[in-house]
Amino acid sequence: MTMIQIDLPEATAKAAREAGLLTPAAVEQLFNEAIRRKAGRRLLGVAKQIHEAGIEEMSMDEINEEVQAVRAEGRAREAARQGDDAGRS
Repeated sequence: MTMIQIDLPEATAKAAREAGLLTPAAVEQLFNEAIRRKAGRRLLGVAKQIHEAGIEEMSMDEINEEVQAVRAEGRAREAARQGDDAGRS
């Protein structure tokens, strides 16, 4: 667990306290919502860059093939790592 301390104008702190926004659960929810919004903005930015670059959209079949290929590579790396670990025993 991490403890944070923030400096707020008194009026803001009072309003936040009265609204129940200064509890650990409320602050966690505020952070999580901000993180999701930021990730969404980042995703939209990437989508804009892809569009501007003229990259063609992928079909779901193409996406699934790419996902399967990445997963297969991960499994192969894990198997190789486990084989290396077994050889050291």
